[in-house]
Amino acid sequence: MSVEIISVARRREFARARTVSIVLAILVVVLFALTLSYGSFQVSLPDIVRSLLGRQTPPQVDYIIQTLRLPRAIVGTLAGLSFGLSGMIFQQLVRNPLASPDVIGVTSGGSAAAVLAIVIFAASGTVISVVALTGAVTTALLIYLLAWRKGVGGYRFVLVGIGVGAAMGGLTSFLLTRADVRVASDALIWLSGSLNGRTWADVRPLAVASLILVPLTLMLGRALLGLQLGDDVAKGLGLPIERSRLALLLIGVCLAGTATAAAGPIAYVAFVSGPIAARLVGGGRPTLLQAGLFGAVLVLAADFIGSHLLGSTPFPVGVVTGIIGAPYLLWLLATSNRTGRGG
Repeated sequence: MSVEIISVARRREFARARTVSIVLAILVVVLFALTLSYGSFQVSLPDIVRSLLGRQTPPQVDYIIQTLRLPRAIVGTLAGLSFGLSGMIFQQLVRNPLASPDVIGVTSGGSAAAVLAIVIFAASGTVISVVALTGAVTTALLIYLLAWRKGVGGYRFVLVGIGVGAAMGGLTSFLLTRADVRVASDALIWLSGSLNGRTWADVRPLAVASLILVPLTLMLGRALLGLQLGDDVAKGLGLPIERSRLALLLIGVCLAGTATAAAGPIAYVAFVSGPIAARLVGGGRPTLLQAGLFGAVLVLAADFIGSHLLGSTPFPVGVVTGIIGAPYLLWLLATSNRTGRGG
């Protein structure tokens, strides 16, 4: 009887997860279409479809869709997907909701490296992307080494990450104060996390990285579930613990780094996507696919709100996600402290 009850519960859990995935995927498609359609020049859905299929449309429609809006929508979708997956990997591995790459300093390291390249070397375009990714990976490695004490404890990893992130934030502020006003202005726009002016040059490296990293992430979902059960249980299941943990951390860092390189450090997307997806699905299982889809929904929705619904002056997407994520962080800290999980 108990086996049958567990089987029924699991079927319900999988059905709910499938339903949530479908709903989130539909929302991604709707928001993607809104990004292509809505703006100072409205484009109808039939014209969007014709332009995407390469059929004959007015020249201005092709220019608006293919050159201005489609790269922006693709970068927003892939960056949100990558941030959502990365945040879920970190939070599940460390078993701490604070352990997302934007909270523990991974994206801060990428940002500091990018600002250094902009301010000191006047870098732009692909160079900034490469430098930001390198900075994120280097910062993550530094955090891992500093947090290592015969293993990586959850709160030690978070506290070390917050400290390293603060140091990177201080370096970024120092560089901005020493920079020319115009250069600092360009760097601040990038630091806010913005999809403005995204081009196909931003899309290509992010798309290639996503094609490699997203399937790898979903394939390693079973290892993530085993590690979440604890090292002893994972050993009993035959998992190579440290190798699996390092592989997942590397993938998580690369996901966050490539998304940061393409769109800037969009605040709190990685932080909120996993916990909210878990609440939507229920059951306590790692919800990698749902976390990634929710991240894409959040970025596209925040970009649409910031561009069209907050007055005549457009706001970068990172400002809107920051407004959403900061109260959630305060609520999480308050509730964790009340329930004795604050460390």
